[in-house]
Amino acid sequence: MVEAIRFRDDESHEEPAVSLEAFLDQSNATAVRIEAGEDARLLLPLLDRLALIEIDFPVFGDGRGYSAAQILREAGYIGELRASGDVLVDQIAYMRRCGFDAFTPDAPIDAKVMDKALELYDAVYQGTTDSRTPIWKLRHG
Repeated sequence: MVEAIRFRDDESHEEPAVSLEAFLDQSNATAVRIEAGEDARLLLPLLDRLALIEIDFPVFGDGRGYSAAQILREAGYIGELRASGDVLVDQIAYMRRCGFDAFTPDAPIDAKVMDKALELYDAVYQGTTDSRTPIWKLRHG
C-alpha cells in the first residue's frame, strides 16, 4: 500500500470511507468515497458531518473528480479532500488548485519530483478555489 500524501496539518482521518449510497442511508459515518460519475452535490446538505471525502480517479484521464472537488470546496467543505486511484505526479498541482489536500495514489510518487512539479509554474490560466489570480486578469485587469 502506498503511503498517503497530505498537505494538511491536522491528524489524518483513518476511518474507512463508505460509499456515497451507504453514507446517504446512514447517520454515523464521517468519511465518504465518491466514485467517478457520482454526483458530489448530493453531499452538500451534509458537509458539516464529514471529516473526509475521498474522490476516486479510476484512470488518470478521467477528470470528473476535479469538478467534484471544485463543487465541494465552493460549497464550503473544509475537511480533508483526498484524491485516490490513478493519480500521477503531474496532476497533483492541478488537483491542489481544485481543493484536494490529500492523495492516496495507486503507485508511489517521488517526493522530490512532486515538490519540483508543484513549483514549476508561477502563473495560472484559470480561476479555481485556490484564489490565485489568472494571468489574463493580471495582464488586462
